[in-house]
Amino acid sequence: MTPLAGIFAAFTILLGSTFSPALAQDKSLTVFAAASMKNALDDINAAYTAKTGVKVTASYAASSVLAKQIEQGAPADVFVSADTDWMDYAISKKNIAEPTRVNLLGNSIVLIAAKDSKLDNVKIGQGFDLATLAGDGKIATGDVKSVPVGKYAKAALEKLGSWTAAEPKFAMAESVRAALTLVSRGEAPLGIVYATDARIDPGVKIVGTFPADSHPAIIYPVAATATARTEAADYLAFLKTTASKTILEKYGFSFLVSPTT
Repeated sequence: MTPLAGIFAAFTILLGSTFSPALAQDKSLTVFAAASMKNALDDINAAYTAKTGVKVTASYAASSVLAKQIEQGAPADVFVSADTDWMDYAISKKNIAEPTRVNLLGNSIVLIAAKDSKLDNVKIGQGFDLATLAGDGKIATGDVKSVPVGKYAKAALEKLGSWTAAEPKFAMAESVRAALTLVSRGEAPLGIVYATDARIDPGVKIVGTFPADSHPAIIYPVAATATARTEAADYLAFLKTTASKTILEKYGFSFLVSPTT
């Protein structure tokens, strides 16, 4: 064997020992999830990876944005929407494996103010005067035309007879987390977000809760995409376990399915 051939052979052996088939086949999943899911789902994903060795990469944004990205070919394996409308949209575009769909979680919407605000204990009911409460400031929520939290907020205010007066004062954000940040930073005196979001930001406080019957039920459906890798089925099963339920309820979500062990 020539010296050059020997070096080549040794290099080939080294490559073989370094880049084993097991490493080459490392499993992973990409999850597209509503922005309000971030803290809870980060914990769930860490628990799932610890249990299975499957790495989970999560992308968080408004459900409307994620549904459109999936439609345009973004490589997602699982979609978690903050409302049924955007999951229905994704299904209508043949982007979701419909038999895998599960209505997993519930939530509520609340009125928030900065932590040091003098406003407190606002009674939200028929004729609720949100416009006056906001004064000269803005009311932050998600875009009422597309972002689920904004759609829920508008529906509630319309039913309570408060929308027309309050509409000019709304600051429409790209996601519920963006709206939360506007209030936390003092850029808007009031905001309408999910109860789960309000709980994770120490810069805000809940000053009122919208009646559940003032808006459509807040439901988070989850499903595998039409192009999902095989690992997605196991991940969806994990979302329905007691371990996931414990994490999700810690963050304030209500669990809508019977948990598995």
